[in-house]
Amino acid sequence: MVESEENGVLFPIFILTIIAIPLVPYTFVKLSRAFSKKQRSIHCQCLDCDRSGKYKRSLSQRVSSFTSCSNLTVVLLWFVMIFLIYYTKNISRESQLFEPFSILGLESGASDSQIKKAYRKLSIQYHPDKNPDPEATKYFVESIAKAYQALTDPLSRENFEKYGHPDGRQGYKLGIALPQFILDLNGESGGLLLLFTVGLCILLPLVVASIYLWRSSKYTGNYVKLQTRQAYYELMKPSLTTSKVMDVFIKAAEYTEIPVRKTDDESLKQLFASVKSELSLDPKKMKQDEAKFWKQDPAVIKAELLIHKQLTRESAVLSPALQSDFRRVLEFAPRLLEDLMKMAVIPHNEQGHGWLSPALGVIELSQCIVQAVPLSARKSSSEDTAPFLQLPHFNETIAKKIALQVGSFKEFQELSLEERSKVLKEVAGLSESDVADVEKVLEMIPSLKIEVTCKTAGEEGIQEGDVTTVQAWITLKRPNGLVGAVPHSPHFPFHKEESFWVILADSNNVWFFQKVSFMDEAEAISTASLAVSETMESLGASVEAKNKAVEEAVEKVKSGSRLVMGRLLAPAEGTYNLTCFCLSDAWIGCDQKTSLKVEVLKRTRDVEGEAAEEGMEDEDEEDELEEEDYESEYSEDEEDKKKGSKKKVNKKESSSEESGSDED
Repeated sequence: MVESEENGVLFPIFILTIIAIPLVPYTFVKLSRAFSKKQRSIHCQCLDCDRSGKYKRSLSQRVSSFTSCSNLTVVLLWFVMIFLIYYTKNISRESQLFEPFSILGLESGASDSQIKKAYRKLSIQYHPDKNPDPEATKYFVESIAKAYQALTDPLSRENFEKYGHPDGRQGYKLGIALPQFILDLNGESGGLLLLFTVGLCILLPLVVASIYLWRSSKYTGNYVKLQTRQAYYELMKPSLTTSKVMDVFIKAAEYTEIPVRKTDDESLKQLFASVKSELSLDPKKMKQDEAKFWKQDPAVIKAELLIHKQLTRESAVLSPALQSDFRRVLEFAPRLLEDLMKMAVIPHNEQGHGWLSPALGVIELSQCIVQAVPLSARKSSSEDTAPFLQLPHFNETIAKKIALQVGSFKEFQELSLEERSKVLKEVAGLSESDVADVEKVLEMIPSLKIEVTCKTAGEEGIQEGDVTTVQAWITLKRPNGLVGAVPHSPHFPFHKEESFWVILADSNNVWFFQKVSFMDEAEAISTASLAVSETMESLGASVEAKNKAVEEAVEKVKSGSRLVMGRLLAPAEGTYNLTCFCLSDAWIGCDQKTSLKVEVLKRTRDVEGEAAEEGMEDEDEEDELEEEDYESEYSEDEEDKKKGSKKKVNKKESSSEESGSDED
């Protein structure tokens, strides 16, 4: 082994390696996320969005976001890495290989006179009699004198020229990557070495694994608690309306853990009074409903009142304590709504179908929370005003006036720029700058188009039990030409990307569902290329046809389309009138649906195949009977055992077997 000093040099290198392995990729991930967030912050840039402060942060907000715990930890670890690199670099210089010529300041192959002259010159500078400095003495003894001896002694010089060391051939050196103070403890270093090994090699991985298992046992992949998912699944019913979906949504474990302080009692009563009209209380039994409402868990009551405060756009009047709870409730909302959506559309019955009604309710609730639109505005009596409320500078009064003047929101979008400007100025009383803001948001609202097919790969029709492929192309267009963008949501305090849900349903039964995003074009191209390539291969298409289909799919993705594909088992024989929905979780009024008629035929493919196989087996058995009877009987017994006596025997075979048994 090497000396203790050389052992101690390895420890910083070991620590540097341990830090660099996770730190370097984690830093790249954080930088890529920060860069992608900047790229994805494509918003309408209206005055409402600028005033909200979501996209234009102040210097203090930027500093606070940069000085988060994770960012400071990353910066600190990088400083530690830089220090260790500098330290190990200097250590490596001090512990470099023994070079007597360079120590004496000579070139390789110098003569004896030059060596002696250089030695005398360095002796005047570093000899203990000339220089009392301990460091100079140490350098003279360990380096200068040793180098002079190596070059003047014939044997040492020969060893140096042959093996690179004055002592001759050197063996392999092994080191221990431990700090120097442990190696200097002599007999006591054994216990510390054992503790260090156990802590680094056993305890540290065990702690990391325990933390990971603890988190995975409590949370789903979408960072939703498993307790919340279980509650959502148990409370989900096939006939939930939007108001009833709210009752299920607030039962999340994330909301029940929100602290309820004693000082919140009076504030919650005031909140209840301000949003009482939005709570869907029955006027005929108002007192009973109020008493039932206050009997709920205080945290659930608090969460529901804060959500309704978001819907009514009155969060500014909340106290500072409630403001923090309000932001916490809305921060959890997007991923909780996504999980609630999945619990609505996953299979609930024997046919493997989910429920459409609660899924539509979840989408409506998500749109209302993001756009801060009251649930009452989505009712049948006033459903035409809800899309108008997502426009800047609009309130319920202006929305009703515009709806009476123009009609539906779609008709309002189809107006020319001059006509729309005239209506906004004369009817709504908006200024020129307000009209410009409205136009910016209208240019961001997407229009959707759905093309959906349902067929069995390689077959002409769909028969009972076939594995049927659902293929849908969702095309998104905006007046400003953008594909991926952030929705206009100045009243929602967090960054929210728009997503779309594709649902194929029959009445209240969901056959197929998938979430779609238009933000990542590269991923969409990869997914579409792979799906089209696999489909063409299953059809036995040529390489040229497959490449052409892939190129067409890529062009469609680049032009603003996304491919949605899935498989399902064909139901019983009959004609099914399906509806394919494309629902936005952020925009109101841009949802689209299209009809799809699917005819399922009676099962004939497998029956024909079995009949053909049985006919071939009958011919083989007849041939075997003509050749060797005992072989055919043995083979029949073996086949009957393998098939479990499920196969029907022909009358001719049964009669021949009876005659054979009588003869025996």
